[in-house]
Amino acid sequence: MPNSNIIPPNEQNIADTLLQIRSELSALKKNRASYIKSTDIAPIHERLIQQIRAINAIRADPSLQHEQNKVDIILDDVFRLLSLAFLTAGLNRSAPATFASLSAVQSLLDHLKESQVYSDNDTAPIRTRLDEIKVILAEQEEAGTESPEILHLLKTKLDVASHSLKEVEDSMKAVFDSGLNDMLRRLVALRREILSIGSKPRYSASSLTPVSAKLAQIEAERDDEGNFVASDGKVNPEAQAVLNSLLDECRNLIKEFSGAVTARSSNDMPEQLRPFYKKLVELKSKLENLLVTHRWTMRETDLYAYQKSLEEIDTARTSDPELAALAKENHKASAIILYLLRRCYAILYKLLESSQPVSEALIPVHNQLSTVRRCLLEVQRNGGLSSARELYPYQMKLASIDDMRVDGKFMVGDTIPEGQGMLNALLSECFEICYELKVEMMDRNESGTNEEDNSIQFTEGAEDREEEICEGDDDEEAVEEDDEGVEITREPSSRD
Repeated sequence: MPNSNIIPPNEQNIADTLLQIRSELSALKKNRASYIKSTDIAPIHERLIQQIRAINAIRADPSLQHEQNKVDIILDDVFRLLSLAFLTAGLNRSAPATFASLSAVQSLLDHLKESQVYSDNDTAPIRTRLDEIKVILAEQEEAGTESPEILHLLKTKLDVASHSLKEVEDSMKAVFDSGLNDMLRRLVALRREILSIGSKPRYSASSLTPVSAKLAQIEAERDDEGNFVASDGKVNPEAQAVLNSLLDECRNLIKEFSGAVTARSSNDMPEQLRPFYKKLVELKSKLENLLVTHRWTMRETDLYAYQKSLEEIDTARTSDPELAALAKENHKASAIILYLLRRCYAILYKLLESSQPVSEALIPVHNQLSTVRRCLLEVQRNGGLSSARELYPYQMKLASIDDMRVDGKFMVGDTIPEGQGMLNALLSECFEICYELKVEMMDRNESGTNEEDNSIQFTEGAEDREEEICEGDDDEEAVEEDDEGVEITREPSSRD
């Protein structure tokens, strides 16, 4: 555990330089007059590498190998802000860009271990993301595009997260192997739904009715002995203990929230935890709004303030012995605080993962192309065009975006921002969809015309044949069939 109050004298200069770098990154983050470019963060990146080398040189002494102090906390802070700057510049596949994601993943894993309630729906996406980061670091190392110091730091952080994930997965192995995964997912989802209701400043008794019905349905699926039976008919005692414990917790939470339903407010939260509760409710609301508007309003560096606030709350509630003891005594309040913390981190992580490898300078163009593509696909799904005129607005928009390119590149001033490949691919795809829609419309129109022509030709042919039957008997032999179907030939009579 790092001593957050001590900076060794031999590391004071490093700490001062790191604080200066953090100030520069903060100024870059706050400057909305210009876009964050890769050329802005490259010099800062190099200076950070130098400071990491200096720390490694000092701690090369075997007695200092496990040294942890305030310098490490400042370094972590600087690296997180630099990582978000890399994402803002569209450098998502670079090694430093993965640091912010690794920090969020570690927090999620710590909260999973603390709550002891999770399913493979929680662990599978984390496993996938850690595998992606591992590939990115391997690519950077093979290409030699990143310093060994940065890669070593990130690999260490990746190893810690991977180890935490393995601990989480192993703790639920009994349920995972018992064939009762689906039941575990349902109970975990139900518990979170209950906490989502109970964490609101106000809620009604009727809001708990649906979750109570779901809980009753799950209880009814147990056998006469109160066990959840797998599809193969086996009963795993370890899995039963986990599932029944989770079932009892859901029942107790519903009971506690039902008892506090009358005019519920944050006042029934213990006094010491009330500031954390109010702050978390506020952060959750802001992050949920950002989840809706992030494509147009969010700069990845904006997430730094949210991550910092959550980290401060998390540290305060776990490092204070009095708060830790209070959390153990008041299970409901502790569960609400932990739920809100984890929910905020989950949204934060989702926002990080939704970041596109496109510079913020080109995000407006990317959003426009994405919207046009989505609309064109919707037209295609709904049967295509009824007339060529319906395609004009999309063609005009694509033409205006195409005209923005200079020699096939989207320029901002004299710079070529990151994300050229993605934008050009999106633009090409939109043009291809437009062409497909036109071809489909022409094929439908041609098919309809051919059917109409065939109908007209059939009608005219029938009329011609009728005239031939009425007028053509003078010059031809008449053919008739007798009752047995044998053809007989007769000469034209005088009546004909």
